[in-house]
Amino acid sequence: MLHRMALRVLPSLSLAVTEDSVRKKKRIVMFVPGLVAFAVYRVLKLLLPLSEPIVLLMVSGLVSLVTALLAYRVGRATPWSRIVREDKNRMLFWLGGWIGFVYGVQLSLLVLALLWLVGYDYLKHPDGPAMMAIIISCTSVARDAFEIGHVRKIALMGRPFPTFPDGAALRTMVGNLAMGLAPWVATGLVVGTLGALLGHLVEANQGAAVIQLLAVAVLGGAVALCAYFGGLRPQASWIRGLLRTKASELLKYWWWPGLSFAATYYLVWVGCVIFLLRQPGIPTSYAMAGGGVVTGMMALYCYYLGSRRQVEEQQGQTMSSALLRCPFVMGILGKTTGTKISVSAGSGSVSGSKV
Repeated sequence: MLHRMALRVLPSLSLAVTEDSVRKKKRIVMFVPGLVAFAVYRVLKLLLPLSEPIVLLMVSGLVSLVTALLAYRVGRATPWSRIVREDKNRMLFWLGGWIGFVYGVQLSLLVLALLWLVGYDYLKHPDGPAMMAIIISCTSVARDAFEIGHVRKIALMGRPFPTFPDGAALRTMVGNLAMGLAPWVATGLVVGTLGALLGHLVEANQGAAVIQLLAVAVLGGAVALCAYFGGLRPQASWIRGLLRTKASELLKYWWWPGLSFAATYYLVWVGCVIFLLRQPGIPTSYAMAGGGVVTGMMALYCYYLGSRRQVEEQQGQTMSSALLRCPFVMGILGKTTGTKISVSAGSGSVSGSKV
């Protein structure tokens, strides 16, 4: 789900996919696949045992794979022959395999886990959860694939993007900055592992899972926030960045993407344990493993987002007022980076200058 965070946290990407014309088209792109996914579910329900988790996840992944390719084609707004020629097989395999199949399976597990937490167990009542798992994953994949296609289209038209949301820059950063990243990831692993232990205090399966989820989400969000500042100013103190930012702004950044995506990843882990490993709850050892991995991963991802934000600053990226709706960006631009934010009344654009 790193692509989702990048599309909303990094100004150049967020600007491209939040313009009014793009938003209007995106609503249709999400609505139509949702209807098609419902029809597909109704047909496949008669042909396949969708009460089996593996079957459901395979169906959801394959539906999402097709959806991702079609939505990307709409975002690119160009014939398939040209897409294949310009994007090559590697891009399309990544889009269909990762943004489509893998992301769709993750979202389905997320939906099933959320329903299980509120007492709507897919293993006991498969129809409703199965339908929601397929439809919700399909619409979310359609949204993200469309946005990626739109970004790709305008990039080929000559608009520069310092970061494309395919993870290539992350792999480069890990190779170049492994020593700088290690303390953050290690901290995340330890904090998440210890936080998940709190679920041991509750005996009920759902209750213990809720406590584990809250602990991992809260602590994961905190670690992710600190790691973001670490990546944003690797040569300076991340503590200084925190102290120079208003508490209200820090709360928003901690909430999204930190807490939100830490909770999302942990729910995917809950779905794996409950529905694939067939556990009645989340054993403490599983919770510790999942909590550590999730928090460590959030530290890595948010350090990466901070470093890419720094790259955009250095390249003088500009933003429109639409971008200011992203809760993770505005305060950091003006309150922690030493950037003076000014809004152009005529065009609605926002520019930054060092002070």
